[in-house]
Amino acid sequence: MLGATLLAVPVTADAAAVPTAPAARPATAAAPGLDDPAKKEIAMQIVSSAENSSLDWKAQYKYIEDIDDGRGYTAGIIGFCSGTGDMLDLVEYYSRIKPGNVLEKYLPALRRVDGTDSHQGLDPNFTRDWATAAKDSAFRRAQDHERDRVYFDPAVKQGKADGVGVLGQFIYYDAIVMHGDGDDPTSFRNIRRKALAKAKPPSRGGDEKAYLNAFLDARVWAMKQEEAHSDTSRVDTAQRVFLRKGNLGLNTPLDWKVYGDPYHIG
Repeated sequence: MLGATLLAVPVTADAAAVPTAPAARPATAAAPGLDDPAKKEIAMQIVSSAENSSLDWKAQYKYIEDIDDGRGYTAGIIGFCSGTGDMLDLVEYYSRIKPGNVLEKYLPALRRVDGTDSHQGLDPNFTRDWATAAKDSAFRRAQDHERDRVYFDPAVKQGKADGVGVLGQFIYYDAIVMHGDGDDPTSFRNIRRKALAKAKPPSRGGDEKAYLNAFLDARVWAMKQEEAHSDTSRVDTAQRVFLRKGNLGLNTPLDWKVYGDPYHIG
């Protein structure tokens, strides 16, 4: 027993000498990006206020009309156009996931009118069949898929690479929705190029607000190059408002106007 006691003493002493590790600090949660579900919902509502004069973006799957902007039919939740290729891509994808759907028969016509404002081969029943397709959950999923693949995901990826927050990512998204990301001077990539010539993004050590203002300046220039987009209120009385308030996280409540109409997200 004595031996056991003597052996136990140094063990106890050594244990007491071991410093207690400091309590781990709770990890700081990363700031959400525009791809956070709650932020994405806000983005969809703001874009819908400009594209459809409504916050109810989910009611727009069935939307279709020719708005006389030279792009043929404009339709769906993000304004897919028969004249710009993204509507063709959408119907091709829909036909892959649901062969024999009501729009599949229009694929030859959509290929022919791509790049034009023509309705040849689409009228008189295309708008009716689009509305029918919009009742199909597979078509709604197809619209979501193509919106994300072509517009939303590239905008968020580039925004994160440039070091801008949720508002900046939304500014990118709204620009790519309207202008696409082609090679023409008013495309998203060239709007961004003009902005980079004026200011550095945060990823290069620049001030975020200064850079986003430069981007919006370039965006307004691009919008004014085309009569159909010459009303710049979706920038002036919406995105600029959020930026002036320093709301780089696009946090609610949000109040803005588009085409003079007021909107609110609480």
